[in-house]
Amino acid sequence: IPKDPARRRVRELAALGKRLQQVHPNVLAKVLKQGTVFQNEEIVVINKPYGLPVHGGPGIKNCITDVLPILAKMLENMKAEPLHLCHRLDKETTGVMVLARSKEVADRVRLLFKTRQVEKIYWAISVGDPDPTEGIVEIPIVEKEVRSHQPHYKMTLAPNYRLSREDGKVVKIRKNRNAESAVTRYRLLARSSACSLLELQPITGVKHQIRVHLAYGLGCPILGDHKYSHWSKLAPQKLPEITLKRLKLEQSKARHLPLHLHAHRLSLTLGQRIDLVCKPPLFFQKTLEKLELDIKKD
Repeated sequence: IPKDPARRRVRELAALGKRLQQVHPNVLAKVLKQGTVFQNEEIVVINKPYGLPVHGGPGIKNCITDVLPILAKMLENMKAEPLHLCHRLDKETTGVMVLARSKEVADRVRLLFKTRQVEKIYWAISVGDPDPTEGIVEIPIVEKEVRSHQPHYKMTLAPNYRLSREDGKVVKIRKNRNAESAVTRYRLLARSSACSLLELQPITGVKHQIRVHLAYGLGCPILGDHKYSHWSKLAPQKLPEITLKRLKLEQSKARHLPLHLHAHRLSLTLGQRIDLVCKPPLFFQKTLEKLELDIKKD
């Protein structure tokens, strides 16, 4: 282990996502069991770790779906049927995740998500701060190919209006048929060291919605969001000097910074109202401390 705290921090950050990909599925199920925040006869709620994909794919050794049968047995008994996914979180997002004990309950919870009857509150650390400090971003989102020396796909904004280059007047744009309506409510909780702690409530559920609305709508990308900090290239996020100094990082090592997006709270009604809260992971809490982002208690 490096003695130099800055190098130690880089090592810690670089190891974050890889660790859970190398463990045995039983060990992973045990980690998820330890991260259980709530359970009753219908649902099990876990605090999803960083870097763990929900579904499998090329190069993915471990994912949540694969260990649901083991987790069910660990939580209940050897005869328990596998748990069911009710919604998904990105691989890099941490926090509240609801699993159902039966297919019927899973269908009910999925319907609540689909009909927007689930209240979701996220926390994110952003680079820069939004102006105004509170509001609603309502800009449709579409997936587009970025034609650069490394062609790749990204979600981006597809606004319905733009300013005319000729006379500066507002012009309505022909609607993009593939664009999905996207609405995110946001509020500044704290700011320091050229960064902010934001509370976010996605009203819709479009892929990468919070990341796109913050980066391209408000001009303050999420800390560690290397994908949406630039449009035309795939490159590590460029950070202000004060931020690097507080995080004890060099710009050349910024690529190791994880995405600071956490599903903090989720409320839904299944018979009774259930309010679920997950503490941010340790790396997120350490970043808050280092950047001196103090949450004012409501």
